[in-house]
Amino acid sequence: MDLGISGKRALVCASSKGLGLGCAEALAEAGVNLVMNARGSEALEASAQAIRDQYGVDVVTVAADVATPEGQKQVLDAAEGVDILVTNAGGPPPGMWTDWDREDFIKALDANMLAPIALMKALLPGMMERGWGRVVNITSVSVKSPVSVLGLSNSARAGLTGYVAGTSRQVAGHGVTINNLQPGIHATDRAVALDGGAAKAQGITPEEAQKQRFGTIPAGRYGTRQEFGAACAFLCSQHAGFIVGQNILLDGGATNSTM
Repeated sequence: MDLGISGKRALVCASSKGLGLGCAEALAEAGVNLVMNARGSEALEASAQAIRDQYGVDVVTVAADVATPEGQKQVLDAAEGVDILVTNAGGPPPGMWTDWDREDFIKALDANMLAPIALMKALLPGMMERGWGRVVNITSVSVKSPVSVLGLSNSARAGLTGYVAGTSRQVAGHGVTINNLQPGIHATDRAVALDGGAAKAQGITPEEAQKQRFGTIPAGRYGTRQEFGAACAFLCSQHAGFIVGQNILLDGGATNSTM
């Protein structure tokens, strides 16, 4: 399917690896030029060059932490005038409710709620003026089905979801859509960390922990960054202009819910 976005320009955050990289790759395959961001420059440059070599699109890299005002300025200076924004940030560490203090919540909010809001606030006016734009926020399945050990993520991402619910409906009339993708477990570094934590807690191997988690997913496996990226690219396409303010699960059926 021709997504109708060849020649457009996208900012994809946290895109040196994992789900962000999957989104960047899928957009590049559709002919979108990229501004790729991540905190670590080495992995970022390697991923950007691989995309240039494979898809022939223009790729600008910005190594910066978008959870900070300084990092946001660096990224926004490079991304001025983009048509597409994909927000993404690594999840806060797991733990129990007794583990977290105010500063832990502030860090989670900065990364997983306030940074995406700051980027939207900066880039939405230009999209509205041009009459076209797409925003996709990578949130988490925990927004719909809370994960007990991910209380920091549950809280921050739920706040972002509430913001998007209202904002998306204010900008839709200008040809701009905002939607959220809610990933379950995908085969990324995050899955490795979660499996490692579960293995340590239970006194089993990471492989055994992974097998246990497979058993909770009707699809019987973890998702891939490629299929996640394809879903993101569709939401960014010309065909998705009537999808507004939605939260779309990509979890292999793990969330047991009718709606």
